Amino acid sequence: LSQSLFALFASSLAISLVFAIIPLCHNVVVLAVVMAMAGLAMGCIDTISNMQLVKIYQKDSAIFLQALHFFVGFGALLSPLIADPFLSDTNCILSNSTANASSNLPHIRKSLLPHHPGNLSHYDLPMKGMVVTRVSYAFWIMALINLPVPIAVFLLLYKERMVPCFPSSSHPLLSADELAMETRPPDKEDLPTSTTQRPQAAGGHDDLFSCCQSKNFRGASYTYFAVHITGALVLFMTDGIVGEYSGFIYSYAVEEPLSVGHKVAGYLPSLFWGFITLGRLISIPVSYRVKPATMVFINVVGVLITFLLLLIFSYSVVFLCVGTAALGLFLSSTFPSMLAYTEDILQYKGCATTVLVTGAGIGEMVLQLLVGSIIHDQGSYSFLVCGMIFGGLAFTFYAFLLFFHRMYPKPSSDLDDVSPDKPAVMEDTGQYQR
Repeated sequence: LSQSLFALFASSLAISLVFAIIPLCHNVVVLAVVMAMAGLAMGCIDTISNMQLVKIYQKDSAIFLQALHFFVGFGALLSPLIADPFLSDTNCILSNSTANASSNLPHIRKSLLPHHPGNLSHYDLPMKGMVVTRVSYAFWIMALINLPVPIAVFLLLYKERMVPCFPSSSHPLLSADELAMETRPPDKEDLPTSTTQRPQAAGGHDDLFSCCQSKNFRGASYTYFAVHITGALVLFMTDGIVGEYSGFIYSYAVEEPLSVGHKVAGYLPSLFWGFITLGRLISIPVSYRVKPATMVFINVVGVLITFLLLLIFSYSVVFLCVGTAALGLFLSSTFPSMLAYTEDILQYKGCATTVLVTGAGIGEMVLQLLVGSIIHDQGSYSFLVCGMIFGGLAFTFYAFLLFFHRMYPKPSSDLDDVSPDKPAVMEDTGQYQR
């Protein structure tokens, strides 16, 4: 727990520092290094937050994972709104050709949408002259908005008596948390003190990197590894679809045969991310009633059918908008539902989280690069064909995951139903005991 909190504190603080430094970078190499630091910090936050929610809430983690990823989508919508007032309505660089170039700015403005800018190579803008932009303020405001996060994590460390340089607080936060009582097995109070404390002394789950230790893989069946791999491949495809669709839907819409206006096409990525956020909000109460496996099945089938309909009605601008919204809804809850489902199969050891988060991140990176090169060579229509193929592969890998789930050894019947692996629960909840 202490390693996770310290990593969250350092990563969240690094993000504020990076946003403060970005406007001061006047060299592309320095900017690349700074952005790489931001990527590392965000990857740490993504992995640790998902892993800790799974280990703390276990069978109830699906609801909290949906809430976590709702705020991810909400942030993707909020950050452009914060930056928009500071984007110049005229050209950012004053020169003799500014008057002629300023007409291109509305199109460029609509292209600079969450995460993935559109194709700007055909716009001519002056590159030399006096810089008059105020966009630096947007980065500094985002740095200030993020600053309460590391402060809150530091206060949690202080309350938990984990800060070596400061005197300990008198009332630890987690020792009185109801969570420690809820996740404790019903008969745990009857166990001897030495039994409940032995897992904590062993330190198996106190180490943030305990999942990487080779001793955890000894005697594991091939289905153990197959569940990890197939789960990661499903997220490789679905998160890759999120990245490539939001990145290239603008370019696809403005090209033939649709030839949508730049202003309308600029709203499509926002529509996509808006329905992803809406879907994650809806999934919070739905996940309380529907099993994660069922939700993932609905998601991958919905993605496949949506891409099929987009291909059939590829000449319809109206259905492109409807399909974009539907695709955002189906993709919204795939990641948290898959995470909850996979960890449920593996009895909430927390190890699968790292594999799944890594697979999703690699998919978002690789598939965008792949689709971009295919569109460049084959034309914009290949954008939907690629999405259809990726959706079909996601469904196929999910079918393999269901197959390996059936073959995966069930926990012993003498273990508690609420906690399939009682020793693992004692290891996880032992850290809350003082």
